[in-house]
Amino acid sequence: MKINLINPNTCQGMTDKIATSAAAICAPGSEIIAQSPEHGPLSIECAFDEALAGAAVLDCIAKGEQIGVDAHIIACFGDPAIDACRELASAPVIGIAGAAFQLASLVASRFSVVTTLSRTLPASHHLLQRYGYQHVCASVRASDIAVLDLEAVSEDSLQGLLSECQQAVEHDGAEAIVLGCAGMSDLVSRLQQHLSVPVIDGVAAAVKLAESLVQLGLKTAKTGNYAAPLPKQYIGRYQHWSQ
Repeated sequence: MKINLINPNTCQGMTDKIATSAAAICAPGSEIIAQSPEHGPLSIECAFDEALAGAAVLDCIAKGEQIGVDAHIIACFGDPAIDACRELASAPVIGIAGAAFQLASLVASRFSVVTTLSRTLPASHHLLQRYGYQHVCASVRASDIAVLDLEAVSEDSLQGLLSECQQAVEHDGAEAIVLGCAGMSDLVSRLQQHLSVPVIDGVAAAVKLAESLVQLGLKTAKTGNYAAPLPKQYIGRYQHWSQ
């Protein structure tokens, strides 16, 4: 099967890193096709970044549909534009935040999210409410590591991330840790060595969920909320969407 792995920011180093993590976990016979938008922010760390990236992600979905991929993964913890992506796609579209929450809820009665900057904490709470997991989330904590700093994590940053995870377990009652950024996908084993609870990376979670949906023959519903966009004219930079 072909899995369209989309890094919604425009940092090629981050795209390569996420692709390596996905390739390491995918089943034999699965092919990871990694891409990022041609336009948009180098990192996504606020609502402004996410709005710009979301529009660009739609082009990546369209490319994936054109080459006949079996599933799409939005590899940003904000799951940007996921509803719009599902309107465009017939193949399943999975966001890494939703995937991580789902898997965490299967192995723990309460989990904590440990993410990047403090300013993204409200966005994480919003995602938990959207997906219906706020009642099983013990806490959301910030490591205050910038997204691009995750390309090559310093020892100090790693220790800061680990400290937030440990506090979530010891003080907040977390029984599992959800890592709140795709750029943390290669840190699971290093963190797991020091933590007594499961550590869930959304990239790996989304890959396995994508494979499961494809093997079950399940596609995106094309009636109701995820029906194709209505044909209409678009102008300017979005003219290519006109029908």
